[in-house]
Amino acid sequence: METLRKNIGFIAATLSMLMAFAASATPIPLYDLYRRTEGLTYNDLSLTAVVYFIGAISALLFFGRISDHLGRKPVTFLAFGLAAVASLILLHVDSAWPLIIARLLLGLSCGLASSAIAAYVVDSAPPSLSWLSAVIVGNSPMVGLTLGALASGTLVEYAPYPRMLCYLFVLIEIAVVCALVLLGRETMERKPGLVASFRPTFSMPQADRRLYPISACLFLATWALGGFFQAYGPSIAADQLGSSSTLTAAIVFSSFLLPSAIGGPLSARLSPARAQRFGIVGFTLAVVGVIMAVKMSMIVTFLIMSAIAGAAQGVALTGSIRSLLDGISSRDRAGVLSLIYATSYTGAAVTSFLAGQLSKFLNLYQLLLCYGGLAAAACVITLVFAREPGES
Repeated sequence: METLRKNIGFIAATLSMLMAFAASATPIPLYDLYRRTEGLTYNDLSLTAVVYFIGAISALLFFGRISDHLGRKPVTFLAFGLAAVASLILLHVDSAWPLIIARLLLGLSCGLASSAIAAYVVDSAPPSLSWLSAVIVGNSPMVGLTLGALASGTLVEYAPYPRMLCYLFVLIEIAVVCALVLLGRETMERKPGLVASFRPTFSMPQADRRLYPISACLFLATWALGGFFQAYGPSIAADQLGSSSTLTAAIVFSSFLLPSAIGGPLSARLSPARAQRFGIVGFTLAVVGVIMAVKMSMIVTFLIMSAIAGAAQGVALTGSIRSLLDGISSRDRAGVLSLIYATSYTGAAVTSFLAGQLSKFLNLYQLLLCYGGLAAAACVITLVFAREPGES
Protein backbone atom coordinates (compact mmCIF):
# COMPACT_ATOMS: atom_id res chain seq x y z
CA MET A 1 0.00 0.00 0.00
CA GLU A 2 2.83 2.39 0.88
CA THR A 3 4.56 1.63 -2.42
CA LEU A 4 1.33 2.37 -4.28
CA ARG A 5 0.91 5.68 -2.45
CA LYS A 6 4.52 6.59 -3.23
CA ASN A 7 4.00 5.79 -6.92
CA ILE A 8 0.81 7.87 -6.93
CA GLY A 9 2.82 10.63 -5.27
CA PHE A 10 5.44 10.48 -8.02
CA ILE A 11 2.80 10.74 -10.73
CA ALA A 12 1.03 13.53 -8.85
CA ALA A 13 4.27 15.44 -8.31
CA THR A 14 5.16 15.13 -12.00
CA LEU A 15 1.74 16.36 -13.11
CA SER A 16 1.91 19.12 -10.49
CA MET A 17 5.22 20.36 -11.88
CA LEU A 18 3.80 20.48 -15.39
CA MET A 19 0.50 22.01 -14.27
CA ALA A 20 2.06 24.82 -12.23
CA PHE A 21 3.97 26.12 -15.24
CA ALA A 22 1.14 25.42 -17.68
CA ALA A 23 -1.16 27.60 -15.56
CA SER A 24 1.39 30.43 -15.60
CA ALA A 25 1.49 30.43 -19.42
CA THR A 26 -2.29 30.34 -19.94
CA PRO A 27 -2.85 34.13 -20.17
CA ILE A 28 0.07 34.82 -22.51
CA PRO A 29 -1.69 34.06 -25.85
CA LEU A 30 -4.44 36.51 -24.83
CA TYR A 31 -2.07 39.45 -24.35
CA ASP A 32 -2.72 40.98 -27.75
CA LEU A 33 -6.47 40.52 -27.31
CA TYR A 34 -6.28 42.40 -24.02
CA ARG A 35 -4.14 45.07 -25.68
CA ARG A 36 -6.70 45.61 -28.45
CA THR A 37 -9.86 45.43 -26.35
CA GLU A 38 -8.81 46.87 -22.98
CA GLY A 39 -6.26 49.42 -24.12
CA LEU A 40 -3.20 47.83 -22.50
CA THR A 41 0.11 49.35 -23.55
CA TYR A 42 3.45 47.68 -24.30
CA ASN A 43 4.63 49.05 -20.95
CA ASP A 44 1.74 47.24 -19.23
CA LEU A 45 2.67 43.98 -20.94
CA SER A 46 6.30 44.47 -19.94
CA LEU A 47 5.20 45.00 -16.34
CA THR A 48 3.39 41.65 -16.35
CA ALA A 49 6.71 39.97 -17.10
CA VAL A 50 8.51 42.03 -14.46
CA VAL A 51 6.10 41.12 -11.66
CA TYR A 52 6.08 37.45 -12.73
CA PHE A 53 9.86 37.30 -12.37
CA ILE A 54 9.72 39.22 -9.09
CA GLY A 55 7.22 36.68 -7.76
CA ALA A 56 9.40 33.76 -8.80
CA ILE A 57 12.53 35.38 -7.32
CA SER A 58 10.75 36.12 -4.03
CA ALA A 59 9.47 32.55 -3.73
CA LEU A 60 12.90 31.09 -4.46
CA LEU A 61 14.74 33.40 -2.08
CA PHE A 62 12.38 33.50 0.89
CA PHE A 63 10.20 30.40 0.59
CA GLY A 64 12.45 27.96 -1.26
CA ARG A 65 13.13 25.85 1.86
CA ILE A 66 9.76 25.94 3.64
CA SER A 67 8.77 22.52 2.30
CA ASP A 68 11.67 21.07 4.33
CA HIS A 69 9.74 22.17 7.44
CA LEU A 70 6.06 22.09 6.44
CA GLY A 71 6.21 19.08 4.12
CA ARG A 72 6.07 18.80 0.32
CA LYS A 73 2.31 18.34 0.00
CA PRO A 74 1.18 21.42 1.98
CA VAL A 75 3.50 23.68 -0.04
CA THR A 76 2.28 22.04 -3.27
CA PHE A 77 -1.28 22.92 -2.24
CA LEU A 78 -0.12 26.46 -1.48
CA ALA A 79 1.40 26.78 -4.96
CA PHE A 80 -1.85 25.63 -6.55
CA GLY A 81 -3.89 27.89 -4.28
CA LEU A 82 -1.97 30.86 -5.66
CA ALA A 83 -2.49 29.62 -9.24
CA ALA A 84 -6.23 29.13 -8.60
CA VAL A 85 -6.66 32.65 -7.20
CA ALA A 86 -4.77 34.03 -10.21
CA SER A 87 -7.05 32.12 -12.59
CA LEU A 88 -10.14 33.49 -10.85
CA ILE A 89 -8.78 37.02 -11.22
CA LEU A 90 -8.08 36.42 -14.90
CA LEU A 91 -11.71 35.51 -15.55
CA HIS A 92 -12.43 39.23 -15.58
CA VAL A 93 -9.62 41.33 -17.11
CA ASP A 94 -10.83 44.84 -17.83
CA SER A 95 -7.57 46.74 -17.31
CA ALA A 96 -3.88 46.10 -16.74
CA TRP A 97 -4.16 45.60 -12.97
CA PRO A 98 -5.97 42.23 -12.85
CA LEU A 99 -3.41 40.84 -15.31
CA ILE A 100 -0.48 42.26 -13.36
CA ILE A 101 -1.74 40.95 -10.00
CA ALA A 102 -2.48 37.53 -11.48
CA ARG A 103 0.98 37.30 -13.05
CA LEU A 104 2.58 38.14 -9.69
CA LEU A 105 0.65 35.30 -8.05
CA LEU A 106 1.61 32.93 -10.87
CA GLY A 107 5.26 33.89 -10.42
CA LEU A 108 5.04 33.03 -6.72
CA SER A 109 3.36 29.74 -7.64
CA CYS A 110 6.11 28.80 -10.11
CA GLY A 111 8.82 29.78 -7.62
CA LEU A 112 7.31 27.39 -5.08
CA ALA A 113 7.00 24.72 -7.77
CA SER A 114 10.68 25.12 -8.64
CA SER A 115 11.60 24.24 -5.07
CA ALA A 116 8.90 22.27 -3.23
CA ILE A 117 7.30 20.38 -6.12
CA ALA A 118 10.68 19.69 -7.72
CA ALA A 119 11.86 18.22 -4.41
CA TYR A 120 8.63 16.19 -4.20
CA VAL A 121 9.40 14.70 -7.63
CA VAL A 122 12.92 13.69 -6.56
CA ASP A 123 11.76 12.37 -3.17
CA SER A 124 9.00 10.16 -4.57
CA ALA A 125 10.80 8.81 -7.66
CA PRO A 126 11.20 4.99 -7.62
CA PRO A 127 14.87 4.05 -6.98
CA SER A 128 15.02 2.20 -10.29
CA LEU A 129 13.94 5.40 -12.10
CA SER A 130 16.05 7.92 -10.21
CA TRP A 131 17.40 9.26 -13.52
CA LEU A 132 13.87 10.12 -14.57
CA SER A 133 13.41 12.61 -11.75
CA ALA A 134 16.30 14.71 -13.07
CA VAL A 135 14.74 14.73 -16.53
CA ILE A 136 11.35 15.76 -15.13
CA VAL A 137 12.73 18.52 -12.92
CA GLY A 138 14.96 19.85 -15.69
CA ASN A 139 12.37 19.89 -18.46
CA SER A 140 8.96 20.30 -16.82
CA PRO A 141 9.10 24.12 -16.69
CA MET A 142 9.70 24.46 -20.44
CA VAL A 143 7.28 21.67 -21.37
CA GLY A 144 4.61 22.96 -18.98
CA LEU A 145 4.86 26.54 -20.24
CA THR A 146 4.63 25.31 -23.82
CA LEU A 147 1.64 23.06 -23.18
CA GLY A 148 -0.15 25.80 -21.26
CA ALA A 149 0.37 28.37 -23.99
CA LEU A 150 -0.64 26.04 -26.83
CA ALA A 151 -3.74 24.74 -25.02
CA SER A 152 -4.80 28.27 -24.16
CA GLY A 153 -4.18 29.55 -27.69
CA THR A 154 -6.22 26.70 -29.16
CA LEU A 155 -9.16 27.20 -26.78
CA VAL A 156 -9.24 30.95 -27.36
CA GLU A 157 -9.06 30.47 -31.13
CA TYR A 158 -11.61 27.70 -31.58
CA ALA A 159 -13.73 27.28 -28.44
CA PRO A 160 -16.58 29.43 -27.06
CA TYR A 161 -16.09 31.97 -24.28
CA PRO A 162 -12.53 32.82 -25.39
CA ARG A 163 -11.73 35.02 -22.38
CA MET A 164 -12.95 32.55 -19.76
CA LEU A 165 -12.86 28.91 -20.86
CA CYS A 166 -9.06 28.48 -20.70
CA TYR A 167 -9.01 29.65 -17.06
CA LEU A 168 -11.95 27.40 -16.14
CA PHE A 169 -10.01 24.47 -17.58
CA VAL A 170 -7.00 25.46 -15.46
CA LEU A 171 -9.17 25.47 -12.31
CA ILE A 172 -10.54 22.01 -13.14
CA GLU A 173 -7.06 20.63 -13.82
CA ILE A 174 -5.76 22.11 -10.56
CA ALA A 175 -8.57 20.35 -8.66
CA VAL A 176 -7.75 17.00 -10.32
CA VAL A 177 -4.03 17.27 -9.64
CA CYS A 178 -4.62 18.32 -6.02
CA ALA A 179 -6.80 15.24 -5.54
CA LEU A 180 -3.93 13.05 -6.78
CA VAL A 181 -1.48 14.82 -4.48
CA LEU A 182 -3.85 14.17 -1.58
CA LEU A 183 -3.74 10.44 -2.36
CA GLY A 184 0.06 10.38 -2.58
CA ARG A 185 2.44 9.82 0.34
CA GLU A 186 4.15 12.73 2.06
CA THR A 187 7.92 12.43 1.68
CA MET A 188 9.12 15.02 4.22
CA GLU A 189 8.35 15.03 7.92
CA ARG A 190 7.63 18.37 9.55
CA LYS A 191 10.52 19.81 11.55
CA PRO A 192 11.27 23.06 13.38
CA GLY A 193 13.21 25.97 11.91
CA LEU A 194 10.55 27.41 9.59
CA VAL A 195 11.27 31.05 10.46
CA ALA A 196 15.01 30.61 9.96
CA SER A 197 14.36 29.06 6.53
CA PHE A 198 13.02 32.41 5.27
CA ARG A 199 16.57 33.82 5.29
CA PRO A 200 18.02 33.76 1.74
CA THR A 201 21.15 31.63 1.45
CA PHE A 202 23.67 32.22 -1.30
CA SER A 203 27.01 30.54 -1.80
CA MET A 204 29.86 30.88 -4.25
CA PRO A 205 33.05 29.06 -3.20
CA GLN A 206 36.14 31.23 -3.52
CA ALA A 207 37.79 28.99 -6.11
CA ASP A 208 34.88 29.37 -8.52
CA ARG A 209 33.99 33.04 -8.13
CA ARG A 210 35.99 33.96 -11.22
CA LEU A 211 33.63 31.81 -13.30
CA TYR A 212 30.50 33.59 -12.14
CA PRO A 213 30.72 36.86 -14.16
CA ILE A 214 30.83 35.01 -17.49
CA SER A 215 27.94 32.78 -16.52
CA ALA A 216 26.00 35.82 -15.31
CA CYS A 217 26.42 37.45 -18.75
CA LEU A 218 24.94 34.37 -20.39
CA PHE A 219 22.08 34.11 -17.91
CA LEU A 220 21.27 37.78 -18.49
CA ALA A 221 21.36 37.73 -22.30
CA THR A 222 19.40 34.51 -22.76
CA TRP A 223 16.79 34.94 -20.03
CA ALA A 224 16.26 38.54 -21.17
CA LEU A 225 15.11 37.30 -24.57
CA GLY A 226 12.83 34.80 -22.86
CA GLY A 227 11.24 37.68 -20.97
CA PHE A 228 10.80 39.56 -24.27
CA PHE A 229 8.99 36.59 -25.84
CA GLN A 230 6.81 36.29 -22.73
CA ALA A 231 5.76 39.93 -22.74
CA TYR A 232 5.65 40.66 -26.46
CA GLY A 233 5.30 37.32 -28.27
CA PRO A 234 1.58 37.82 -29.09
CA SER A 235 2.21 41.43 -30.15
CA ILE A 236 5.06 40.33 -32.43
CA ALA A 237 2.72 37.83 -34.08
CA ALA A 238 0.06 40.51 -34.60
CA ASP A 239 2.06 43.65 -35.41
CA GLN A 240 5.22 42.34 -37.02
CA LEU A 241 4.26 38.96 -38.51
CA GLY A 242 0.72 39.82 -39.59
CA SER A 243 -1.24 37.20 -37.60
CA SER A 244 -3.87 37.97 -34.97
CA SER A 245 -4.47 34.27 -34.20
CA THR A 246 -4.03 33.39 -30.54
CA LEU A 247 -2.76 29.96 -31.57
CA THR A 248 -0.05 31.63 -33.66
CA ALA A 249 0.78 33.80 -30.64
CA ALA A 250 1.17 30.65 -28.54
CA ILE A 251 3.40 29.05 -31.18
CA VAL A 252 5.56 32.18 -31.31
CA PHE A 253 5.99 32.05 -27.53
CA SER A 254 6.70 28.30 -27.55
CA SER A 255 9.10 28.42 -30.51
CA PHE A 256 11.83 29.85 -28.30
CA LEU A 257 10.91 28.12 -25.06
CA LEU A 258 10.54 24.43 -25.87
CA PRO A 259 13.76 23.91 -27.90
CA SER A 260 15.83 25.15 -24.94
CA ALA A 261 14.96 21.86 -23.20
CA ILE A 262 17.05 19.93 -25.75
CA GLY A 263 20.08 22.20 -25.37
CA GLY A 264 21.40 20.33 -22.34
CA PRO A 265 21.71 16.94 -24.06
CA LEU A 266 23.27 18.65 -27.09
CA SER A 267 26.10 19.96 -24.91
CA ALA A 268 26.87 16.65 -23.19
CA ARG A 269 30.10 16.06 -25.15
CA LEU A 270 31.38 19.62 -24.75
CA SER A 271 33.44 20.98 -21.87
CA PRO A 272 31.71 23.76 -19.88
CA ALA A 273 33.64 26.61 -21.51
CA ARG A 274 33.22 25.19 -25.02
CA ALA A 275 29.49 24.79 -24.41
CA GLN A 276 29.34 28.43 -23.30
CA ARG A 277 31.19 29.60 -26.43
CA PHE A 278 29.31 27.43 -28.92
CA GLY A 279 26.00 28.18 -27.25
CA ILE A 280 26.31 31.97 -27.19
CA VAL A 281 27.63 32.13 -30.77
CA GLY A 282 24.68 30.06 -32.00
CA PHE A 283 22.31 32.12 -29.86
CA THR A 284 23.59 35.44 -31.19
CA LEU A 285 23.46 34.34 -34.83
CA ALA A 286 19.92 33.01 -34.33
CA VAL A 287 18.84 36.30 -32.72
CA VAL A 288 20.15 38.10 -35.81
CA GLY A 289 17.99 35.73 -37.87
CA VAL A 290 14.97 36.51 -35.66
CA ILE A 291 15.52 40.25 -36.16
CA MET A 292 15.74 39.83 -39.94
CA ALA A 293 12.61 37.66 -39.99
CA VAL A 294 10.67 40.30 -38.04
CA LYS A 295 11.93 43.02 -40.38
CA MET A 296 10.69 41.09 -43.42
CA SER A 297 7.55 39.65 -41.71
CA MET A 298 8.61 36.06 -42.46
CA ILE A 299 6.80 33.98 -39.87
CA VAL A 300 8.24 30.56 -40.82
CA THR A 301 11.80 31.91 -40.74
CA PHE A 302 11.01 33.59 -37.44
CA LEU A 303 9.86 30.32 -35.88
CA ILE A 304 12.92 28.43 -37.17
CA MET A 305 15.36 31.07 -35.91
CA SER A 306 13.56 31.24 -32.56
CA ALA A 307 13.86 27.46 -32.18
CA ILE A 308 17.59 27.60 -32.96
CA ALA A 309 18.02 30.44 -30.45
CA GLY A 310 16.19 28.40 -27.82
CA ALA A 311 18.33 25.30 -28.39
CA ALA A 312 21.52 27.39 -28.32
CA GLN A 313 20.33 28.99 -25.09
CA GLY A 314 20.04 25.52 -23.58
CA VAL A 315 23.62 24.71 -24.60
CA ALA A 316 25.01 27.94 -23.13
CA LEU A 317 23.04 27.68 -19.89
CA THR A 318 23.95 24.04 -19.34
CA GLY A 319 27.62 24.85 -19.85
CA SER A 320 27.37 27.72 -17.38
CA ILE A 321 25.63 25.65 -14.72
CA ARG A 322 28.14 22.83 -15.13
CA SER A 323 30.93 25.37 -14.81
CA LEU A 324 29.62 26.79 -11.53
CA LEU A 325 28.78 23.41 -10.00
CA ASP A 326 32.09 21.76 -10.88
CA GLY A 327 33.74 20.47 -7.71
CA ILE A 328 31.07 21.96 -5.44
CA SER A 329 30.26 19.95 -2.31
CA SER A 330 26.68 18.91 -1.62
CA ARG A 331 26.36 21.40 1.25
CA ASP A 332 27.21 24.30 -1.10
CA ARG A 333 25.10 23.15 -4.04
CA ALA A 334 21.77 24.64 -2.94
CA GLY A 335 23.32 28.06 -2.38
CA VAL A 336 24.97 28.06 -5.80
CA LEU A 337 21.72 27.02 -7.50
CA SER A 338 19.83 29.75 -5.65
CA LEU A 339 22.35 32.30 -6.92
CA ILE A 340 22.04 30.97 -10.48
CA TYR A 341 18.25 31.25 -10.56
CA ALA A 342 18.20 34.56 -8.70
CA THR A 343 20.65 35.99 -11.27
CA SER A 344 18.59 34.65 -14.18
CA TYR A 345 15.23 35.88 -12.93
CA THR A 346 16.66 39.24 -11.87
CA GLY A 347 18.27 39.76 -15.28
CA ALA A 348 14.98 38.96 -17.01
CA ALA A 349 13.04 41.27 -14.69
CA VAL A 350 15.40 44.22 -15.08
CA THR A 351 15.58 43.97 -18.87
CA SER A 352 11.79 43.58 -19.09
CA PHE A 353 11.36 46.72 -17.01
CA LEU A 354 13.79 48.65 -19.19
CA ALA A 355 12.04 47.38 -22.32
CA GLY A 356 8.76 48.63 -20.94
CA GLN A 357 10.21 52.11 -20.44
CA LEU A 358 11.82 52.11 -23.90
CA SER A 359 8.56 50.94 -25.49
CA LYS A 360 7.26 54.49 -24.97
CA PHE A 361 9.76 55.63 -27.61
CA LEU A 362 10.62 52.51 -29.64
CA ASN A 363 8.55 50.00 -31.61
CA LEU A 364 8.87 46.23 -31.16
CA TYR A 365 11.41 45.86 -33.95
CA GLN A 366 13.64 48.54 -32.42
CA LEU A 367 13.30 46.90 -28.99
CA LEU A 368 14.36 43.60 -30.51
CA LEU A 369 17.47 45.29 -31.90
CA CYS A 370 18.39 46.21 -28.32
CA TYR A 371 18.13 42.56 -27.30
CA GLY A 372 20.33 41.67 -30.27
CA GLY A 373 22.93 44.15 -29.01
CA LEU A 374 22.79 42.54 -25.56
CA ALA A 375 23.35 39.09 -27.10
CA ALA A 376 26.29 40.39 -29.17
CA ALA A 377 27.92 41.94 -26.08
CA ALA A 378 27.54 38.69 -24.12
CA CYS A 379 28.99 36.79 -27.09
CA VAL A 380 32.13 38.95 -27.23
CA ILE A 381 32.68 38.76 -23.46
CA THR A 382 32.24 34.99 -23.45
CA LEU A 383 34.58 34.35 -26.39
CA VAL A 384 37.30 36.45 -24.75
CA PHE A 385 36.99 35.47 -21.10
CA ALA A 386 35.31 32.03 -20.81
CA ARG A 387 37.54 29.49 -19.10
CA GLU A 388 37.31 25.92 -17.88
CA PRO A 389 36.82 25.13 -14.17
CA GLY A 390 40.25 24.72 -12.58
CA GLU A 391 41.98 26.42 -15.48
CA SER A 392 44.63 28.86 -14.28
